[in-house]
Amino acid sequence: MVAAGALVLSAPAAADPGRDLHGRGRSAHVLLVSVDGLHQQDLAWYVGQHPASTLARLAGAGLTYRNAATPFPSDSFPGMLAQVTGGDPKTTGVYYDDSYNPQLFPAGTTTCTGAAPGAEVAYAENADRDLSRLDAGQGLAGLPGSILGLTGSPETLLDAAQLPVDPKTCQPVYPHEYLRVNTVFEVARAHGLVTAWSDKHPAYDILQGPSGTGIQDLFTPEINSIGDAAGHDWTQVNALTQQYDGYKVQAVLNEIDGYDHARSVKLGTPAVFGLNFQSVSTAQKLPTSDGQAGGYLADGVTPGPVLSGALDFVDAQLGRFVGELSAKGLAGSTTIVVSAKHGQSPTVPSQLTRIPDGPILDALDTAWQAAGHPGKLVAHSIDDDAMLLWLTDRSPAATAFARTFLLGYTGTGNDIAGNPRPYTASGLQTVHAGADAAAYVGAGRADPRVPDVIGLVQPGVVYTGKKSKIAEHGGAAATDRNVLLVVSGAGVRHTSTVDTPVRTAQIAPTILRLLGLEPGELQAVRAERTPVLPGID
Repeated sequence: MVAAGALVLSAPAAADPGRDLHGRGRSAHVLLVSVDGLHQQDLAWYVGQHPASTLARLAGAGLTYRNAATPFPSDSFPGMLAQVTGGDPKTTGVYYDDSYNPQLFPAGTTTCTGAAPGAEVAYAENADRDLSRLDAGQGLAGLPGSILGLTGSPETLLDAAQLPVDPKTCQPVYPHEYLRVNTVFEVARAHGLVTAWSDKHPAYDILQGPSGTGIQDLFTPEINSIGDAAGHDWTQVNALTQQYDGYKVQAVLNEIDGYDHARSVKLGTPAVFGLNFQSVSTAQKLPTSDGQAGGYLADGVTPGPVLSGALDFVDAQLGRFVGELSAKGLAGSTTIVVSAKHGQSPTVPSQLTRIPDGPILDALDTAWQAAGHPGKLVAHSIDDDAMLLWLTDRSPAATAFARTFLLGYTGTGNDIAGNPRPYTASGLQTVHAGADAAAYVGAGRADPRVPDVIGLVQPGVVYTGKKSKIAEHGGAAATDRNVLLVVSGAGVRHTSTVDTPVRTAQIAPTILRLLGLEPGELQAVRAERTPVLPGID
């Protein structure tokens, strides 16, 4: 941790990389940090309890947006893409890391003539060449200690046979090809700037943008691989998650020093770079870890011991970044942006109702067939703490049938202690179906990627057939979407707490503005007229 006096992020740069052609102060570097799961209420609590922390000093020296919202669905893919494209799913075309497209062919299709369209689009650990390995199948010796030797081109770690197939070319669709709009990384590269990023799956190739070349150094160790001799993956024990995040921290420290993540190639400190942290997210979701309770205390605000430790860990790593920037003379020309892809729900333990979604969907299909329709109605579903359904029949009659059924279904789940808890309406509070579902996300009904049914849950509902988690994301609750957003350092001319509602999608045009580039070079910014964050000159 650096000393309190070392955090001077707005001092003049040693040379003059922080001036644009018009003489206005700007940033030469933007370090973007996504602390997945971190709510605004968590930031407020932590700063209040730890006034000398790095988070407190970053917030105190910059702009803190108390009403920042991630997109819906509050999943990792749409949340991260918002930050680097300036657009919501209606524009990016990406609703989840596991979705469905009725126009693509299923993974493994090799003969497209006469094949039936309709494919799951799964861009997570399933797409790895070897999901059991931290290097996703690259074949590094000496893992996990050798992981910094991982390639910076993770598309080479993807198994083409696990990717959906384009009917026009009969070729696999790589994640970056699925994204409809460009990214801040692509804009920066077009201006000859260095770019880098670190994230949790090789499928984060999607951040490269449609060109496939937006990020020069993309470090993606597989978080759902086996992390210890007991067979746990890196998310199942919080100490493992912190160890995993530590590899990405070292990658960013190497990049601050002007190298690639492996410290083997001198690229220069990137103009746009950063990472996501998973430690807070897993601490919120795990019932216990190493014999301590996960999640929050009964008030839903105070972190329990595992989460408190994860917050301390993240704060310490942010301190390392600040210290390294200062040591390299880059503090005065760097802006640090700290936000989150998503929050997590519920935070109040007594609200939790865990519901297995499988029996609900099976019953829906059975009811559809009993009504005289052949085959299944549900083509694909993704249900965390919202219910997103893609149907085999997209007609108004079919979507209305699904909505009516879901609102009438009752069953029994379990509470935080594992005790039976009855539920009504499939655990849903509101169901949007058909044209109403498209309208809810601001998309046209003709868009084949839009879910046919969107179910918003009753407070505290999480869909899971197990008892291994106490929170999830993907929904529309305030605790899913109200995340921290702090901008601190070069380009920030005054400190302020901003209460005006903002979207995390505004991070993308703000990054370009801070770098002296035109936000309108982002296609999603033009499409949605996404403004720069208020308070940024």
